[in-house]
Amino acid sequence: MLNEIYQSLNPVAFTIGPYEARWYGIAYVLGFFLAGVVIYRTARHWKMRIPAEDVLVLMLSIAVGVITGARLFYVVFYNLPYYLENPSHILLFSEGGMSFHGGLVGALVAGLIACRLMGYSFATMTDLACIGAPIGLFFGRIANFINGELWGKPTDLPWGVAFESGGGIMRHPSQLYEAILEGVVIFVVLYALSRRVPPRPRGTFIGTFLLMYGVFRFLIEFVRVPDAQIGYTFGWVTRGQMLSVPVAIAGVVVLLIAWRRHVPQATRVARTPRSRS
Repeated sequence: MLNEIYQSLNPVAFTIGPYEARWYGIAYVLGFFLAGVVIYRTARHWKMRIPAEDVLVLMLSIAVGVITGARLFYVVFYNLPYYLENPSHILLFSEGGMSFHGGLVGALVAGLIACRLMGYSFATMTDLACIGAPIGLFFGRIANFINGELWGKPTDLPWGVAFESGGGIMRHPSQLYEAILEGVVIFVVLYALSRRVPPRPRGTFIGTFLLMYGVFRFLIEFVRVPDAQIGYTFGWVTRGQMLSVPVAIAGVVVLLIAWRRHVPQATRVARTPRSRS
């Protein structure tokens, strides 16, 4: 049974001297690496040339944006009073506390800056990146399960899991629900859409990603226990749901714009020749 399996899981993958390598950190590394592979291979499938070294620079930039944004959003939107009293703990990532919505904003900002500096089309690179993003979400949610955090509400379903930090009662393994929906399902849909050559218009992939993530996250929040320091707003809405609604709406808007404008994908920014006076 899953609850028996959980009891034997150790958040620490291995140790080298005083250094501990945790599954959560490994999940981030694997997620960024495989997302980079997806960007590179999908670009080649679309007959676009992006050197591997440029993909590496883009992924490193996005990684910095994701980590910074995810942490700042958690601090501001999920536990601000605590960090105002303990500002030195803001950089203690070992305590946990990362927000997907903040990571998304950080990734977009960092990606925009990197694309501007390198001369790549931000819209196309965003479409490429979001195809690989669900892989990172999958590994991240599996790491949440291993850590015994972000568990769901009590359940009597046969796949319920007993978490030590959750009072030892059977609960929804909401981390696994998210791993399947936000990771596997979104990746399969986006990967299938990416197989067409020439590729679908700019914005198709990021719009689909935002819409699907927003809807899936909103639904899963119904069986996931909200952060203890926040609880519910209006008696039933979680902070995750409140942040997911604008994400889904943004996805719809981006898709509508993509379908209406039908701008083809292009790796490089089109330069408008300057007129000479």
